[in-house]
Amino acid sequence: MTILVTGGAGYIGSHMVHELVDAGEPVVVLDNLSTGFRYLFPATVPFVNGSTGDRALVLKTIEQHGVTAIIHFAASIVVPDSVRDPLGYYRNNTMNTCTLIDAAIEGGVKQMIFSSTAAVYGNAEQNPIDERAPTQPISPYGTSKLMSEIMLHDAGRAHDLRFVVLRYFNVAGADPRGRTGQATPAATHLIKVACETAVGKRPRMAVYGTDYDTPDGTCIRDYIHVTDLARAHSAALGHLRRGGASATFNCGYGRGASVFEVIDAVRRIAGHDFPVDIEGRRAGDPPALVANVDRIRQALPAWNPQFRDLDTIVSHALAWEKRLQANAARPPAGRG
Repeated sequence: MTILVTGGAGYIGSHMVHELVDAGEPVVVLDNLSTGFRYLFPATVPFVNGSTGDRALVLKTIEQHGVTAIIHFAASIVVPDSVRDPLGYYRNNTMNTCTLIDAAIEGGVKQMIFSSTAAVYGNAEQNPIDERAPTQPISPYGTSKLMSEIMLHDAGRAHDLRFVVLRYFNVAGADPRGRTGQATPAATHLIKVACETAVGKRPRMAVYGTDYDTPDGTCIRDYIHVTDLARAHSAALGHLRRGGASATFNCGYGRGASVFEVIDAVRRIAGHDFPVDIEGRRAGDPPALVANVDRIRQALPAWNPQFRDLDTIVSHALAWEKRLQANAARPPAGRG
């Protein structure tokens, strides 16, 4: 009954591992530590250092640990980077996911939860966006995830594999108990960047575009606390274990905040101002992405988000940044 968590040493994946361990679930982590850190999840959890694109290693891990379900996080996730390096994103996200699905089927795994993204919707014609909206990604990142979704649907029809696709909106915050958070160097997530600026890790931050068709001219996003997101995965796993059908769900709160609103929240929680530069738009950034969450709330009634308030999300993210800053002189025991 072991659950394989790919990318379990990363930001969202490590929160998932803690959530599963807290629930008494047996877990094994597969991660190549390219952007993750071993110290972010419990030392008692078995760890396999490697890639989801290594079919033999995935099969060996499934067999040795008795894996019955996979929660797949491992991926490259930075939209501007995907525009600069599209083939790298298709290789790491799409091709490796194909290998993982193939190995899962051969290894007898019957359940999979896939980490997807609202980027599959591209420039949505209306917000909130429901799961029936056209999928027209405007970045290779979004396309790489949509291609993976399509492969999963086709494999599910051809084989005895049920799955849940979770399309994340903007993930933020950190573990309320301070055990894990976003630790990737040069992260691009807005709340992470603003909190790093607030604690002095960055001298200043940038806002990319103030001329969007939104109330204050900046992009609007639906920010979901990472712990609530991990719990959505647990609810999805429960759905599959009860014999639930394969499904696709948006993961958000159904409301958005602008870039300026987020920066104001960080300033308020931090208790001081910090420098912000105004720059031009970035390629691949739609004006607004807000989730319609009716489907997930109806299908997964066990999912009860606890950290919906933007100030709470920011408070947990800021506390994590302060912890990282305090530990900077004595860094954790490394990546391995």
